[in-house]
Amino acid sequence: VQLQAFGGGLAQAGDSLRLSCAAAGRTFFDSCDMAWFRQAPGTDREFVAAIRWDGSNSYYANSVKGRFTISRDNAKNTVYLQMNSLKLEDTAVYYCAGVPARFDSSTTYLYRDYEYSYWGQGTQVTVSS
Repeated sequence: VQLQAFGGGLAQAGDSLRLSCAAAGRTFFDSCDMAWFRQAPGTDREFVAAIRWDGSNSYYANSVKGRFTISRDNAKNTVYLQMNSLKLEDTAVYYCAGVPARFDSSTTYLYRDYEYSYWGQGTQVTVSS
């Protein structure tokens, strides 16, 4: 699965941005759980949000809960991240990622970047005051 993320850019604190991540090529997108991670300069990559293969459940980092919304459109092989009320600390490169869905009760793998098989190239989000 090839992933391409876009939609980043420069925003002011309090503004909104919407990121998109499209899967191309031979895809199994609709059987993959999808997520967004981000990495600020000098920091480790961190989990932002994830959504199950069928959109039934979504998961968020505490730092973005209530401000960001992850969604997907399996017909378009695309996952989105709507980012509202942006803060300076949201500045980072945002990566989309995919992992074949697991059909057991576990969800902890969704938070771990090393569990993901497929990665997009990243899109820069810069929030200024």
